[in-house]
Amino acid sequence: MGAHPPTTKVVPTADDPGSGATGGQSQDGLQAGLKNRHLSMIAIGGVIGAGLFVGSGAGIAAAGPGILLSYALTGLLVVLVMRMLGEMAAASPTSGSFSAYADRALGRWAGFTIGWLYWFFWSVVLAVEATAAAAILTGWVPAVPQWAWALLVMIVLTGTNLVSVGSFGEFEFWFAGIKVVAIVVFIVVGALAIFGLPPGGAPVGTENLTGHGGFLPHGPGAILSGMLLVVFSFMGSEIVTLAASESPNPVQAVRKAVNSVIWRIALFYLGSIAVIVTLLPWDSKAVAKSPYVAVLTSLDIPYAGTVMDVVVLTAVLSCLNSGLYTASRMAFSLGQRGDAPKSFATVNKGGVPAVAIWASVAFGFIATIFSYTSKDTIFEFLLNSSGAVALFVWLVICFSQLRMRRTIERETPERLTVRMWLYPWLTYATIGLILFVIGYMFYDPDGRKQMVLSVVAAVVVLAVGLLLDRRRPRERDAVGAGGA
Repeated sequence: MGAHPPTTKVVPTADDPGSGATGGQSQDGLQAGLKNRHLSMIAIGGVIGAGLFVGSGAGIAAAGPGILLSYALTGLLVVLVMRMLGEMAAASPTSGSFSAYADRALGRWAGFTIGWLYWFFWSVVLAVEATAAAAILTGWVPAVPQWAWALLVMIVLTGTNLVSVGSFGEFEFWFAGIKVVAIVVFIVVGALAIFGLPPGGAPVGTENLTGHGGFLPHGPGAILSGMLLVVFSFMGSEIVTLAASESPNPVQAVRKAVNSVIWRIALFYLGSIAVIVTLLPWDSKAVAKSPYVAVLTSLDIPYAGTVMDVVVLTAVLSCLNSGLYTASRMAFSLGQRGDAPKSFATVNKGGVPAVAIWASVAFGFIATIFSYTSKDTIFEFLLNSSGAVALFVWLVICFSQLRMRRTIERETPERLTVRMWLYPWLTYATIGLILFVIGYMFYDPDGRKQMVLSVVAAVVVLAVGLLLDRRRPRERDAVGAGGA
């Protein structure tokens, strides 16, 4: 794909919030190759990360059955933030999503900072997921070195992203589909067992919810500790607002995704975790190690470990695929706005930002190397310094929505097809909740290091953004068509 120079399409910034793509090309020049079924599965699968399968055990150990409240509160936060983001994305679909909205609503410094932090987060995720996939594959085929598996999955998924956005969408459709089917089957089988139907025996009752130290065995404060452990597993819900700009009808796609986020979180997160803590004692070692495998094993499901390895591998590859797509589109948007090299804003003959993809992959490769050579130093620093980016992103979305809502109502009110509930009071409440979680991370010994290093990374990026902003004139269009 790199044999020919990219077609020179340094597209104007996507400040014109048109309602859709024309001629197979999105508003910001990318190929509008994502079909409705792709976007639907991206929206559904975006909330099912590998962290749900792998990391939920730590949350259950920290909060007991009360982890359900942790997931419910975090899910509520995500629903509110997605509603705000959906309001802006439906009015102005763009590949830069919340970074572009922050640029317009708060200033170039905000769009620059949150855009690069988000790119950094997903580029580090590439290394995390490639390493996780390699660990599973090495268990199956130990003759192949783990680093070789990591390299292979990175190469394959880089290739799919370089071919076309439709290729990315097709892979993600099947990856997400497998995750969705696995979770639904898990919930159905678990629910049957809870009520004493095959494959279980007698009804379980509430013994596991209340009989091992109570519903909150570590006290109410454990709910917040649980939130810190689960909050980052929700990162990815916003991907559909980036992907929507590469579809024939981005406004409809955004509206559909935002309206369905409540049942998606309720079913996949609360439903599956409720099955786990109802069927098994929360303090069992098997639940702490691998809760989903523990449930399937307790029900005598054959090859439970292998089945979950396949599901987790699928989730990991899905996250890697989406992470590469997301990082490259954010880099593309930054290039459009002059906050990254202009070459990032070029697309090749397949209509994809090849330079932005290669730049993201390059960082991901470097981070993957560090995950093997400097796991406890450089790689740990990368993980911790990007760990709180989700909270920063959500906070910026809230403040951007406060400003953009007034502008849109004044200039293009017909584009408010999705509206934040109880504006502006629910937005203020969401900001308060996010700030409370950030404050608790500084207080909590386990979250403090991650928050401090993430703040340091944010301050460095912000300082660079402010310095660059002072050295160049600000070029901005008004929000809405014809607003300049």
